[in-house]
Order: sequence, then structure tokens, then C-alpha cells
Amino acid sequence: MKSARGRVVVSGGTGFIGAPFVRMLASLGYSAVVLTRDPKLASARLPRNVVAAPWDGRSLKGWGSLVDGATAVVNLAGASIAQGRWTEERKRAIVESRLRAGETLCGAVERAAEKPRVFIQGSAVGWYGPRGDEELDEASKPGRGFLAETARAWEPSTVAVEAMGVRRAVVRLGMVLGPGGGALEKFLPPFRLFLGGPLGSGRQWVSWVHREDVLRALVYLIEHEKAAGVFNLTAPAPVTMREFCRELGQALHRPSWLPVPGFALRAALGEMAAELVLGGQRVIPRKLGASGFRFNYPGVARALAACIAERGGAG
Repeated sequence: MKSARGRVVVSGGTGFIGAPFVRMLASLGYSAVVLTRDPKLASARLPRNVVAAPWDGRSLKGWGSLVDGATAVVNLAGASIAQGRWTEERKRAIVESRLRAGETLCGAVERAAEKPRVFIQGSAVGWYGPRGDEELDEASKPGRGFLAETARAWEPSTVAVEAMGVRRAVVRLGMVLGPGGGALEKFLPPFRLFLGGPLGSGRQWVSWVHREDVLRALVYLIEHEKAAGVFNLTAPAPVTMREFCRELGQALHRPSWLPVPGFALRAALGEMAAELVLGGQRVIPRKLGASGFRFNYPGVARALAACIAERGGAG
């Protein structure tokens, strides 16, 4: 498990962000450890030099010792916020999965004789709540709603590592664009049928980011020893929903002409529609930019074109 660049332990390392992140770590010469509920399946899908360790989100059995002497721990674990309506049971699962993962990882760090150098804590721009046209950076106040409440509980779930002498960075992710999954795959079906268009009024802001820049930023935060605190992980140029769908239509060579009314989204998705689709935030990654990080995809047109090209066009 030794490498020139050290060991990185990743929870949530088999998902839309976690799996390619682990591959990037391996390609850069890190020893990557994925904490997963299905080590056998993860081992079959990930590079051979990645270790898949059993993880139930509650105990340290089978993996806790791997945090000892690690270069970094990256916590991306948590139940999806976009799968199914937000029933009370579903909302409890979303919150509890995040809090348990954080508490469990903190327990592993506490037991480690040699503490990790850095702990990267996942979060989301939902922390700001729906805010209209207000430009938001890391100094902006928290908002209201389920997503804001979830993020306000999620972010401090691992703050205890700071008292242990571990540098901690929190990443507030926007809508991550990449081929093969995530939000983009949900937009594509109507556009393929020439029925695409903005959701709701189209005036709400979309704080997006290309997945490649997310992976690069995570590595950047691991390697830059002065990077600590909260970082918005969104592209520097948020767009309105109308602009986003227009650019997606151009990337697909399809029109963007048929808006989906807000009332229809509320009927289909309930509370989720208001916060996840119809609200929106205009978020700026001010701290990342000030620290020297540069985005490969600062504009949405190029980002969408790259995603569509990588996944093989509109089909």
C-alpha cells in the first residue's frame, strides 16, 4: 500500500464523481483506497492498483487502519438527493447517511497514530438555498430549505478532525456535468426527441461544473497545504436555466423550445422540484480562483460540447 505520493482513502468512491476520481488518483501515482459496501464489484470495475475495502458507514471493521498514515481522506459518501420523491423517510436517509459517514471517518482519524495530512469534506451549493439573482461566494450566509439544512448539518460532521491537527477543506459542489451519469443524463431524453427546453421559468440560476474540473480541484486541495476552509466547487460562469438548455440544444444539434412548466415539475417531484430544479443559486468559486486554481472548462458551451462528444453524440 506504499507509493511515492501516499495513500488516499475515499468514501463514496464508486459513484459518478468518486469512481473517476479514484482512477485519477491511481494514474497520478497515489495508492487509492475505496470504502465500499460491495468490495468485489468495486474491484472488478476499478484499476487493479486500487484497494476496495468493506464499508458499512458505521463501523471501522476492515478499513479503519488504512486511515493511519494516509495522505488524505476524501468523504463523498451520502445517499443521492435526486433519486425519488423527498418523503420524510427519504429525507431522513439523505441526512443520516451523511452524518454517519462523517462520524465514522472521524472515528478512524481519531484512532490513527499518524493522522492524515488533509481531510476533504463533500457538501453542496444547496447550503445557500434558493437565492434568486444574488451572487454568492464562500462568505455568503446560509439559506433556507431542506438542502440548506442538510448541508449545514453535513459540513460540520467532520469538523472534529481539525482539533486533531488535520487540515480540512469543505467543497460545495454545484451541478456536476459529465458523460454517463449525473444531471446531464436526466436532461438528454427530451432533447433527443426534439422536445427539450428550460425547466420552469428558465430564469433560475444553474451553478454547474464539469466533472473533470471537480476531479482536478480535489487533487489540488489535497496537494496545496494552505488550502483550508470552504471552497465553492462550481465553474466561474453560472448561467440561467434558459441559457443552459439553449447551449445543450446547440451541443446536441437540437432545438430548445419546449419549456416544462413549474406546476408540472411540482406535481411530479413535490418539494424536490422547488429546491433542486426551480430555485437555483448563482455561485462563484471565489476562493479556488484566488488560490490559483484554473478551470479547464470555465464556460458551459465548451463543457457541454465536451460531455456530448465523450459520450458519443446525441444518440
